[in-house]
Amino acid sequence: MLNNLKTHQAISYLADLQCSGCGSMYSAAEVHTFCPDCQSPLMANYDLSTARRYVDRDEIHSRLKGMWRWREVLPVLETQNMIALGEGDTPLLPLPRVGKSLGLTRLFVKDESSNPTGSFKARGLSAAVSKAKELGIRKVIIPTAGNAGGAMAAYAARADMRAMIYMPKDTPNANIMESRIAGAEVILVDGIISDAAGMAGETARREGWFDVSTFKEPYRVEGKKIMGYELAENFNWELPDVIIYPTGGGTGLVGMWKAFEELEQLGWLDNAKRPRMVSVQAEGCAPVVKAFEKKASFCDFWTDAKTIASGLRVPKSFADSLILKCLYESDGTAVAVSDASITETQKELARAEGIFAAPEGAATLAALKALVQQNWLQPDERVVIFNTGSGLKYLD
Repeated sequence: MLNNLKTHQAISYLADLQCSGCGSMYSAAEVHTFCPDCQSPLMANYDLSTARRYVDRDEIHSRLKGMWRWREVLPVLETQNMIALGEGDTPLLPLPRVGKSLGLTRLFVKDESSNPTGSFKARGLSAAVSKAKELGIRKVIIPTAGNAGGAMAAYAARADMRAMIYMPKDTPNANIMESRIAGAEVILVDGIISDAAGMAGETARREGWFDVSTFKEPYRVEGKKIMGYELAENFNWELPDVIIYPTGGGTGLVGMWKAFEELEQLGWLDNAKRPRMVSVQAEGCAPVVKAFEKKASFCDFWTDAKTIASGLRVPKSFADSLILKCLYESDGTAVAVSDASITETQKELARAEGIFAAPEGAATLAALKALVQQNWLQPDERVVIFNTGSGLKYLD
């Protein structure tokens, strides 16, 4: 751990890695993927008791804006290894017209479209590529539904690392072009992300690439969790009542739940009541919804996955058990929405509030409308939906 001698404050309080399944511990100073014993994701632990003594949440607020102002709870130990393009500190916007139409008085959207490369994927890949650089990794590989590939290509270019990306042939053209222009080698495959993942994994093992697939390394989730820290700060160190989040791989959902636990341990929350978490999927690919309805602890593979929201076309997340655990612990729920409702709410959000959301982001509004009809929400609850990217990236 690297210390500042004047303040005794660490650049990062990263301590070790722990398997989310069997609990085995691993050194954060070594390269790890996922647990070799039980094949579960590894999660980063921080020395939060020491951080609580030395880190002032209000001082963080005064720092230069961006994700890395939360560096003490991010995994990079030396500032020269932080690969940043201005990610984080996305706007939290009230939705007065949409809220009024639904009878909700405190409805907000966390709009991730202003991130580098136009989506929330920038957060996770900034953290993962930064830590990979610090650990001496020189070439990274990823399977993607689109936005994660573009983000990895950009951060790998910034870090002077080689990048290889496997993505379905029907991936939005913007994702293909942004990946290639940043110098990544892009391989288009027949099939969906699960097919791309199989090919990327085989290439990684055969040729020595480091696989930064969702939850198959420990650090993408660390970048995504900062969305939770930002929400707490946005609401003056309280948390919203409900968070509605589009779920493919589930990194953001799991990451924010991790952030809320860390915030409690740091003593930074003025009200420690956690939000009810809502996982949103498409009817044509809803493994989490199906598992949640059965009260299962893991998801079955969803066959013949189809949806216009490419980021939701994930037949089975590697972290399915963590996603479901988050929903159960928060007294949350899971909602599947139709492609028709996604298209309609995408138009509604643009016309009512001026936000051109990605299909995955529009899906959260479609789910919100369903929850209102079910009386699952109270009119005065503080509700946050997430737009995870720009609708511009999905244009032909």
